[in-house]
Amino acid sequence: MKLEGKLVGPWVPECRQAWLALESSRSAKKLTLDLCGVMFVDDSGIALLGEIYRATRAEMLTGSPLTKHFAEQATASIRDRRKGD
Repeated sequence: MKLEGKLVGPWVPECRQAWLALESSRSAKKLTLDLCGVMFVDDSGIALLGEIYRATRAEMLTGSPLTKHFAEQATASIRDRRKGD
């Protein structure tokens, strides 16, 4: 799933709908989130990326320190929980 631009405000529910549509037809294929073209993500966007990651363990492709930061924010709570186990 390739994301571009800003994952903010009204684009977050739009992205959620696209993900849910893709999820219903994905079967056992591994999901990859391509964040290389993302320029900004607000808190609701980070929450959605985290939700997608928790549900699918999707691989997140990043192409810059900024997009890597977005991926790390989205997966932080899961990684922190694993460290505590």
